[in-house]
Amino acid sequence: MGSCNPFLQSTLCLTLLLLAAPAPQGAPVTQQRLIDAPQQAEHWLAHGRDLNETRFSPLSQITTDNVAELGLAWSYDFPDTRGLEGTPLVADGVMYVTGNWSVVHALDAATGKPLWIYDPGVDRQRANAFCCGVVNRGVALWEDSVLVATLDGYLVSLDRASGAEQWRTLTIDQEKSYSITGAPRVANGVVVIGNGGSEYGVRGYVSGYAADTGEQLWRFYTVPGNPADGFESPLMATAAETWNGQWWTMGGGGTVWDSMAYDPELDLLYVGVGNGGPHNREMRSPGGGDNLFLASIVALRPQTGEYVWHYQQNPGETWDYTATQQMVLADISWRGEARKVLMQAPKNGFFFIIDRITGELLSAEPFVPVSWASHYDLETGRPVETPGARYVDEPFMLRPSGLGGHNWHAMSYNPDTGLMYIPALDFSARMEQEEQYTWLEGQWNLGYKLDHSPFGKLLTQALLGRMMDSYLLAWDPLQQREVWRAPVPDMGGGGVLSTGGGLVFQGISDNRFKAYDARDGRELWSFDTQHGIVAAPVSYAVNGRQYVTVMAGQGGGFSMTIGLERKPATPKRRVLTFALDGDRVLPGFELPPGREEPPVTNLDAAAIERGGQTYTRLCVRCHGAGVVSDGSVPDLRKLDNSWYDRFDDVVLGGLMLDMGMPRFDQVLTPRQSEEIKAYVLTRARDQWQLEQNQDWWLAFKTWLADKVAALLILFI
Repeated sequence: MGSCNPFLQSTLCLTLLLLAAPAPQGAPVTQQRLIDAPQQAEHWLAHGRDLNETRFSPLSQITTDNVAELGLAWSYDFPDTRGLEGTPLVADGVMYVTGNWSVVHALDAATGKPLWIYDPGVDRQRANAFCCGVVNRGVALWEDSVLVATLDGYLVSLDRASGAEQWRTLTIDQEKSYSITGAPRVANGVVVIGNGGSEYGVRGYVSGYAADTGEQLWRFYTVPGNPADGFESPLMATAAETWNGQWWTMGGGGTVWDSMAYDPELDLLYVGVGNGGPHNREMRSPGGGDNLFLASIVALRPQTGEYVWHYQQNPGETWDYTATQQMVLADISWRGEARKVLMQAPKNGFFFIIDRITGELLSAEPFVPVSWASHYDLETGRPVETPGARYVDEPFMLRPSGLGGHNWHAMSYNPDTGLMYIPALDFSARMEQEEQYTWLEGQWNLGYKLDHSPFGKLLTQALLGRMMDSYLLAWDPLQQREVWRAPVPDMGGGGVLSTGGGLVFQGISDNRFKAYDARDGRELWSFDTQHGIVAAPVSYAVNGRQYVTVMAGQGGGFSMTIGLERKPATPKRRVLTFALDGDRVLPGFELPPGREEPPVTNLDAAAIERGGQTYTRLCVRCHGAGVVSDGSVPDLRKLDNSWYDRFDDVVLGGLMLDMGMPRFDQVLTPRQSEEIKAYVLTRARDQWQLEQNQDWWLAFKTWLADKVAALLILFI
């Protein structure tokens, strides 16, 4: 049953090898089969289901009339407890899903029975070297292969039937803090993959590889390198003219960490480019400049990587805005003329419609409230920025924040309704220049202030404007208007699926999986998933029966960093699959037992303050703002007291390396570790007293602080 990486022959993997038979092979996933995906409703062959990345399933067995009869058909438990962000692929009755550490699982799509498991052997001791959690967004299928990109930078080809490794190619410089969490795409035999790590000081690029051998065919850099080394092409020399200072010493950012789309008719590959590194342009490119190709959509020839056109959404990006959100390709009638367009709702809050042949901007209208710009000039394609939005001379209340009006969580375009269903976010955040900025290699580099305080200044920020809202938004691209919205609690909307049955499915952080009427947003069905959901659902059919699948497991950079507490949840991360008349029931789970009073720190307020600052710099991206965890990693406020006694053993000594907790003895002194512990203990005692209901005022302050603290974290 399947195959294990030769570098990591785990007990689990060996057991599975002994127990099962190879998976059914099925028909090869060819270029023509991917082109015909809209007519192959029973399969989900590509990341967005079809090459247009619509995430629309034509299946209509489950409808608005019978969705109330939907029940759990089967579930599959993952062995790890981190976040699940992947989109399952389904071909010929077999489902291919990815869990933590880029592990691939092949399951029987009708029963959930495991067929094979492949573990690429990512070093569990290097969790701090990777941006945004040990997550993975999925695989690609090509011919008789499954293609997965691993967290530590490999592109791997697996045999679809057995999971045996066919080839592996290193795509990054492992001496730098690159990582891969995105799903590969295949463009007529060329596997395309980018990477992440902008905040750590890397230079972005995207690469194409031969699907049959893993040979690198081309590489397109999204930001220029050191001029002294010479430029890879005249295009890079031109791009360098839009930068200033010594940006190359900080990498520059511009990583292609998620969205791509391929149009086989035009033979154009579209890649979305990320934010600058560091975020603040004043720090990476003093003196200004557009900083190409940050926050851009770039069209390339997939066989060669040849540049065709680009459109930059945010010239001189300085807010952690990206163009890496999902791109949908569609043929529409625009102003009475047939146009081939690309549609995107990126972080900056404007919904873009772009001619995908030429890159011409056709429309850009705000789909959430926006403060940084009034509109886009369609003649120049550039935004008309609000005075002061770049927060150089004084702070600016940014809306949407760097978390975005829409983040990586998938949207869905339904050609039947003509609507785009978007997991929308409406957050404000106060942007303030950092007076004395120091770039730190291998650590988070932002270039603006963050505040660790759980109260005080955070409350002031909360009073400056509406700070947080999230909802499922139905948007009409042609009329450029909202049609309906459904509220989502605690900024927790996961990815979206729409179907031919007139339904929209979305999981949320509040441990629910929901179905809405695609026409008016009425909630028609809900299921208690026992854990929050950030991943996107899919739908497929086996033997004439329609299924809907979603992966339940809160986590990833967005969720971990924000750290809003969720409803009590099972530690299990699962694949959940539903069908009409499904009758399975999830097992119950017990809440953790009560705990003893946390110890009192003997450090003074100044030391605790320093500990909070260091925590915000090093720890917040995993353990959450204000030490509030989303549950995918331990909540440091709720540890057994024995762990506080062994704090240095974990933080400095690497006691939990094998569980993904890095050691920090190279960047922290024992005194700094003690100060972080003091800050954590202060927050732990606040939480414990809140649980004891000893002080209503403390309860109110703690609740408010936890809500507001998250809003200052403006990166993924």
